[in-house]
Amino acid sequence: MTFPTDDRYSPQTKPNKPLPAPYGLKWRSHPLFIVFTVGMGMFVDMILYGLIVPVVPFMLEDRIHVPPDQVQGYVSSLLAFYAGASVVCSLPFGWLADRYGGRQLPFLLGLAALASATVLLAVGQSIAVLAVARALQGMSGAVVWVVGLALLLETVGPEKLGTVIGTIYSFMSVGTLLAPVLGGVLYRHTGFTGVFGLAIVFVAIDFILRVLVIEPKVAIKYASSNPPTHYPPAQYGYDGTASEAASPTPSEQTLLLPSNPRPDPAYRLTSTPGKWTTRLPILACLPNTRLQAAFFIGLVQAILLGAFDSTIPTAAETLFGFDSLRAGLLFLSLGIGDLLLGPVFGWLIDKYGARWITVGGFAWLVPCLASLRFVHAGGKHEVIVLCAILVLCGIGLAMINAPSLVEAGTVVERYHRANPELFGESGPYAQLYGMNSMIWCGGLTVGPLVAGALKERVGYGNMNAVLAGLCGVAVLVAWFFVGERDGKVEAEEQDA
Repeated sequence: MTFPTDDRYSPQTKPNKPLPAPYGLKWRSHPLFIVFTVGMGMFVDMILYGLIVPVVPFMLEDRIHVPPDQVQGYVSSLLAFYAGASVVCSLPFGWLADRYGGRQLPFLLGLAALASATVLLAVGQSIAVLAVARALQGMSGAVVWVVGLALLLETVGPEKLGTVIGTIYSFMSVGTLLAPVLGGVLYRHTGFTGVFGLAIVFVAIDFILRVLVIEPKVAIKYASSNPPTHYPPAQYGYDGTASEAASPTPSEQTLLLPSNPRPDPAYRLTSTPGKWTTRLPILACLPNTRLQAAFFIGLVQAILLGAFDSTIPTAAETLFGFDSLRAGLLFLSLGIGDLLLGPVFGWLIDKYGARWITVGGFAWLVPCLASLRFVHAGGKHEVIVLCAILVLCGIGLAMINAPSLVEAGTVVERYHRANPELFGESGPYAQLYGMNSMIWCGGLTVGPLVAGALKERVGYGNMNAVLAGLCGVAVLVAWFFVGERDGKVEAEEQDA
């Protein structure tokens, strides 16, 4: 059985002259610049999401004249529009990105949606306009996460994905924590003008970076006078075996992913794919228990973050009488561990695998969350106790930042190498991260709802005890299903 190839890069149609290289090809396609651009995109997405959080209630009251007793309901509804749009759009955007290959165009379209959302929020005079703006923000977030993570994997490879994601998450945590505080300060001193003026500046910087970036598989066309017959990771022919003709030249190798081992027979699909699997290849990977476990620990991570976001401010107000600014500063205690240790734990995942860090992270969180049962109303001493426990929780969150994405990427990358005829040259990575984004947004939506209901029914301390139990379940899932099992794959590789 033969598969169609792109005639533009067949040996018969190779150009005689090198393609004219664009300005700054070397630095625009450098992995560091691509990682910085993707990280900046995610950072801006989170900054613009959080920047208007403290402003929305005032927009509803002062600009749209919503009655005060209805403001909370509309605020929750606008949050739901953001999450709903992200969930609905993630997988379709992933499918489109994989089907048409290029990452830059959808990356720019996502930014266009974000810019439109910012303008609508700045000038909107009705609930409907604000709802559309938040939905556009959700669509933009879906594009950034789906396409950005796929581009990261193509750029640095699975071997370094943990370090990269750990580092990006660290800086994102800073943006997530500081954005609401910054938005509140700007609104107090400059009104809506300062808040949305800063948002436009961030969008402009993000736009420049996204226009400049050159994807590795585009840059490789300029690496020599003979463009390669395959895009990365095509060190393998369509039959899944090493192909000498497809091997890159040394000059090209600098722009490719790290060299991959030969295809793993344990991930070779033996059954004929059905109609839906052919159209949406990521479905072929879903029966894998490692991938299911990766999705589960990502869901638990999102639930925990959503629970922290929704309950820390209200608990601080109830226990200590904190206003919104002082309650927001408590998040610094939660984020300091993430900022400092995220890259370290990401590097450890790259070096030793995701299993032990995942098990250790969730096991660490069990007693930390349970300890929040002992925080009571009081003065300075109780505030210090709460801050100390939140710092410990932040260390646990830093440990579980990267495992889900790295483990899922590792599994799908092995399926891709073993089944290139199904997954094609680009692979199903955008589909994978689209599915991951759906699960993530679902967790961020469910987390506040469940945590809020538990807090009202059983109290703040017991709510955290339930979350500790959920982390205990995640420990068991990670122990039994994350990572290689009993050397099975290694043995099969030796026998192949």
